[in-house]
Amino acid sequence: MTNPFDNRVPALSGPARDIAPVVPSDTVDLPDVAIALYAETGGAVTLTTVRGQLRTVQVADFSILPVGTVRVHATGTTAAGIHAMVLA
Repeated sequence: MTNPFDNRVPALSGPARDIAPVVPSDTVDLPDVAIALYAETGGAVTLTTVRGQLRTVQVADFSILPVGTVRVHATGTTAAGIHAMVLA
């Protein structure tokens, strides 16, 4: 099987190279900066953007939040099943 990602340069416009489950934490950054977040169950997502801004947004079930994210905070986050879309 050929892999279309073998000779492709990762681009912020997508697609992500992997998707990883997120454990919200008030003290630990994500292992890789996310280019977007996916939430299975809607609610509030409190995050730190790649610009260092703390933001809280409401998302619906099965939402994609296309924002560069370095941390998803436990405090203030009620959404569940959060995954980070990454280029790593």
